[in-house]
Amino acid sequence: MLKIYINNETSELVSVILGSAISNGPTPNIEDCYDPKSIEHILNGTYPTEKDMISELNSFKNILIKYGVKVYRPDLINNYNQIFTRDISFVIEDKIVLSNMIDNRSSELSAINYILSEIPPKNIIKLSCDSHVEGGDVILLNDYIFIGIYSGEDYPNYITARTNLNAVNEIKTYFPKKIIKTFELRKSNSSPMDNALHLDCCFQPIGKDKAIIYPGGFLLKEDYDWLVDFFGKENIFETTKEEMYNMNCNVFSISENVIVSENNFSRLNEWLISKEFTVEKINYSEIAKQEGLLRCSTMPLIRKQSNFE
Repeated sequence: MLKIYINNETSELVSVILGSAISNGPTPNIEDCYDPKSIEHILNGTYPTEKDMISELNSFKNILIKYGVKVYRPDLINNYNQIFTRDISFVIEDKIVLSNMIDNRSSELSAINYILSEIPPKNIIKLSCDSHVEGGDVILLNDYIFIGIYSGEDYPNYITARTNLNAVNEIKTYFPKKIIKTFELRKSNSSPMDNALHLDCCFQPIGKDKAIIYPGGFLLKEDYDWLVDFFGKENIFETTKEEMYNMNCNVFSISENVIVSENNFSRLNEWLISKEFTVEKINYSEIAKQEGLLRCSTMPLIRKQSNFE
């Protein structure tokens, strides 16, 4: 049996499900897209090729293996996008929560059935059908579960709104000892510069006490102010709007000290190095064209418990 465990975003990674771009399918039609950035690149003729995305994911896999991480891959679904495994499920402590995703992505979960079969049934949580959530909106920090939401009455009108209050309330019942903090995210179906698709597109904790944040991703200024008070201004790397668009918040921690980052994130990478992080730089700019990056394409199963939990 697989003994899963995750309590934060940065403890030493033991095992992870990494997405796959094999048989990713042709460039989608506009009407089949579910984020504004993919639409932008289809219209511009710059949508990423399967070959380039496979290459980028292989580079990521090699870095993970370099650090002794066990890497699982989803079973192949022909002509289907299986890159962003973060959203199909997520682990909290020793439980795995199966996401209720948008209809376009509902088949992705079946591709990890071989992993789920190794997890005791009592440790698998299936939320009710009206609880919408994707793993990119769920960020763990020891006693806290941070959840990105959109609670406006026009929620059904936004294909970019992926997590609702029903899911938050249901997660609370399963983890009553956790402190759950919600953040209202800015949504746009048409402008990737004005859309925080998930919480991890505008916020991510790194190391023991630091964070990367894009202030404009939060619909309410008090949510951003809360994070500044929580981490301290001196411990925050604040991204620009363009850096958010390029997915600077969506790096990935292999441990408290090691971060995988995109090669072109020059200002962020310099800051990380100045804070004594080891930065593993890889090319990932083609995958970024689908409004997801490194954290989005991983679904950690096991991280070691650390001293700061």
